[in-house]
Amino acid sequence: MEQTRQLTETIIKGIQEKKGSRIVVADLSGIDGTICKNFVICQGNSPAQVEAITESVGETARRSLGEKPSGVAGLENAQWVVMDYGDVLVHIFLPDVRTFYDLEHLWADAPLTEIPDLE
Repeated sequence: MEQTRQLTETIIKGIQEKKGSRIVVADLSGIDGTICKNFVICQGNSPAQVEAITESVGETARRSLGEKPSGVAGLENAQWVVMDYGDVLVHIFLPDVRTFYDLEHLWADAPLTEIPDLE
């Protein structure tokens, strides 16, 4: 659990480094049958920012914890990128795509933690 918490905090730092916004952590650990323990959901304002956030998360996790994602999907169009860190899945959206898929409410049973945007 401590490793998951550290990884989640490191991922949040990587998102914040590139001004990713509206960060939400969904704690799925108490829900049976989920594929991971945490979802980290955020958004960037353009495909270029979504790409930059993805690179920053990867670099920060590798540098700080020696962690690499087992997979990254969605970089071709950078509207919704998913990074798989095993216990933690990172979702980086463009705002309209995030609204459309509404992951936060898909997992309504999960406790949600909103991380304030950095100014």
